[in-house]
Amino acid sequence: MATKKDTYTEGIGRRKTATARVRIVPAKETSVLVNDKELATYFEHEALQKDVRSVLETEDAGIEHYSVTAKVSGGGLSAQAEAIRLGIARALVKEKTDRRSVLKKAGYLKRDPRSVERKKFGLRKARRRPQWSKR
Repeated sequence: MATKKDTYTEGIGRRKTATARVRIVPAKETSVLVNDKELATYFEHEALQKDVRSVLETEDAGIEHYSVTAKVSGGGLSAQAEAIRLGIARALVKEKTDRRSVLKKAGYLKRDPRSVERKKFGLRKARRRPQWSKR
């Protein structure tokens, strides 16, 4: 975990209603902490763990080993994983700007704007109408 002496780089990632504040510190071995828990403990599904780690394993980006600390809130687990991934990517670019083209080409710097559409009055959900009966 990062101490006050360590110099860290911070990035913020968002997805749906999830927000992640990510700090990266150069380290001897890669480790990821999410809300003070290990990555495998917080995200039990392998796919979500792979989603978070995918940025750190990008080829040709010149990414060494980092200690990643993320504080995440809101949304579901999938949205939180994608928010952390975006935060890591932004922090990596902030630390070294020549990584930008590789990470952008891989699609890690794109913020997914899709979110839940609001419910409208007179409807059951955003677009679902009440069932119509002839008689």
